[in-house]
Amino acid sequence: MLFNSIDYVIFLPIVVFLFFSLPHQYRRYFLLAASYFFYMCWRPEYVLLIIYATTIDYFCGIEIEKTQSKRRKKAFLALSIVTNLGLLFYFKYFSFLNESTRDVFQFFDWAYNMPVLHILLPVGISFHTFQSLSYTIDVYRGKAEAEKNYVTLALFVAFFPQLVAGPIERGPHLIPQFLEEKQFSYTRMTNGLRLMMWGFFKKVVVADRAAVFVNLVYNDPNSYSGFQIIIATIFFAFQIYCDFSGYSDIAVGSARIMGYNMMYNFRRPYFATTIKEFWARWHISLSTWFRDYLYIPLGGNRVSQPRRYFNLFITFLVSGIWHGANWTFVIWGALHGFYLVFANFLKDIGLTIRLGSSKVVNLLNYFLQLGITFCLVCFGWLFFRANNVSDAFTLIKRSLSASKSQLGPYLFGAELMEDLLVLLFFIALLETIQLLQEKVLSFNRWIPTLPTVLKWSVYIAGILLILIYGKFEKTQFIYFTF
Repeated sequence: MLFNSIDYVIFLPIVVFLFFSLPHQYRRYFLLAASYFFYMCWRPEYVLLIIYATTIDYFCGIEIEKTQSKRRKKAFLALSIVTNLGLLFYFKYFSFLNESTRDVFQFFDWAYNMPVLHILLPVGISFHTFQSLSYTIDVYRGKAEAEKNYVTLALFVAFFPQLVAGPIERGPHLIPQFLEEKQFSYTRMTNGLRLMMWGFFKKVVVADRAAVFVNLVYNDPNSYSGFQIIIATIFFAFQIYCDFSGYSDIAVGSARIMGYNMMYNFRRPYFATTIKEFWARWHISLSTWFRDYLYIPLGGNRVSQPRRYFNLFITFLVSGIWHGANWTFVIWGALHGFYLVFANFLKDIGLTIRLGSSKVVNLLNYFLQLGITFCLVCFGWLFFRANNVSDAFTLIKRSLSASKSQLGPYLFGAELMEDLLVLLFFIALLETIQLLQEKVLSFNRWIPTLPTVLKWSVYIAGILLILIYGKFEKTQFIYFTF
């Protein structure tokens, strides 16, 4: 069930109404049933994978907590890790590894008899796998108590707003909220609906409109060149941001209506002036997951300089692999790993460039850093979006033939001129609003303070803007495939 569908517009109010109509002791059971139904709308049998992994983690968590033997604790932790990562590997990476191995064997003209398997990827498997894993690891580390109620743990893993694309929550943050009795709050409801409206604007007005141009170029790289590729890549930067952060806003808003607070996943990442800051603002729940469960266990910053660089690079390489079974994602992760290692190296040797200290120079320096960071991120997005490595290098090569004559409203043809101008307008509007949020005020705090007439005028204008300019072809969210 897609958020940007009439099904969800009907589903959410029914769930909210029944949730607050039921006594507190039955709400977890109802939410779990609603969450499983939500997931089963894609492919019913794959809910069994979630139930299987949840059951293993439930018993592992209890056994880890009650046993005094460190060896036994590690054994149950290993069982949880193998179960979760085993499912993830089989459904997401087995075919990729099989095909890559086949290519290597063919290159050396060796026989390879493993058949091609067409395995359908369960939607959102990377997200609920990592969420479930974090629970057992936290219990093993003593940072969380084992959950004795199976339904509560199952709801933590399968809670429908964030089930298929995050945010990737942690047990100590979300599980206690399921135990609290929630009261209906008009203020909380309007707060959640405003956040959802902002998410729908990002998704159907900006992301899905940008997708028209991105798909045109990236699905036929040999037919485009120069500024067409450069602008399509910039549009993809906004497409993936608005698509994914839009999903996160709708997810957080949906949960908030019922009284559950989930973490924000994005904090205006394109205002970052360094790659490190970009990752502190982009997909925060995943970047902090890799920090806590991979980078720090590898040694983090508490090791020698070369080992620290290695830890950083490996963390981002694994992050790239997490995103998808394609060499393009491996290159994307490695590229960001290189960015951060290189930035750390420059910092370690004390190499900094100072242009001066006046306000004007500082402002110019800020925009220079902003521009460089955005360009580096966009170069990475080119690999992320390309259908394969060959297409990625074709796009890079053909983008070098840019010329001024290519610029203009007919860049992608006369039939798309109106869509192009509308998209540029809404990207400008998006960035203006986010600049105000970054530097001046939070709209979610400011709008409720307006007089009633003005407040409802904003709401109605926002809804009309989405209905008039939104694209409602039920396009899937990009991160559903991860």
